[in-house]
Amino acid sequence: MQPTRPGRPDPRAQAQQAQLAASLAGAVDLAAVKARSEAAARAQAAPPPSAGAATPAGAPGSAVVDVTEATFQTEVLDRSFQVPVVLDLWAEWCGPCKQLSPVLERLAAEGGGSWVLAKVDVDANPALAQGLRVQGIPAVKAVWQGQLVAEFTGAIPEEQARQFVTELVRATTGGAVPGAEEGEDDGLEDPRLDAAEAALERGDLEAAEAAYATILETEPDHPVAGLALRQVQLFRRADAAGPDALAAADAAPGDVAAQTRAADFLLGTGDVEGAFTRLVDVVRRTAGEDREQARRHLVELFGVVGDADPRVVAARRQLMLALY
Repeated sequence: MQPTRPGRPDPRAQAQQAQLAASLAGAVDLAAVKARSEAAARAQAAPPPSAGAATPAGAPGSAVVDVTEATFQTEVLDRSFQVPVVLDLWAEWCGPCKQLSPVLERLAAEGGGSWVLAKVDVDANPALAQGLRVQGIPAVKAVWQGQLVAEFTGAIPEEQARQFVTELVRATTGGAVPGAEEGEDDGLEDPRLDAAEAALERGDLEAAEAAYATILETEPDHPVAGLALRQVQLFRRADAAGPDALAAADAAPGDVAAQTRAADFLLGTGDVEGAFTRLVDVVRRTAGEDREQARRHLVELFGVVGDADPRVVAARRQLMLALY
């Protein structure tokens, strides 16, 4: 659908644009951004995770930390808004734990801060073990954005453990390590956003995209404009794909590009679970470049919805199962 020309309004096009803009307006409230900002602020006193030689295991900022009930919030939940956190639940008497734990510690050191290994002694922290529903040890649970996204129980070979953490990082941050400095301004009061929001209110997605892009030209790390721009671009792709994208994708299940267009349309019209399920299915039944293309597009859609959204958390679990 082409944008309506001035002086020649298309009522159906205007209604569709207004529907998309209304959906986007709710997303641009950016609850996910606020949640990430608050968690980052709580964790601000701790340095970014690092596996450097100058940061011994257990020290602040280490990629391997011992966690207690008192430190679980900061070391696991808050930190998981920066990088994925892998919980290693163990006990001194557990023989298999003594096989698995050194492997995980070595992988965390190799990760260079792209993920954190949080070690929990279940005997010393029974409330944590109960809250995490530990049925047996060693138990490994991955946390991202404050939510459990993957897990396994029992000692596994190093190759499988490496694959587990590799797929976890790829499905969450892609390997990015948080910077040592965090801005204190969440960007929500930026007057430069006014033009973009006004464009959204009148259903002009093209103008909104241009306004957000202008902000990012001068401030690439703006905390609001980046997410909002991805959302606007998604709605424009959904608008361009149209409802025919679903029939085209169903007729060509092996066409990954057709599947991504269908997912864009579903997400743009509010069917979040349908969009995610379609691409997870593509990841599950493909390999090589096709699989990677579908995975990248799905992770992009996660960013559009917001990582704190429970539908994203659930879909990340399914993605991990499809990959691992």
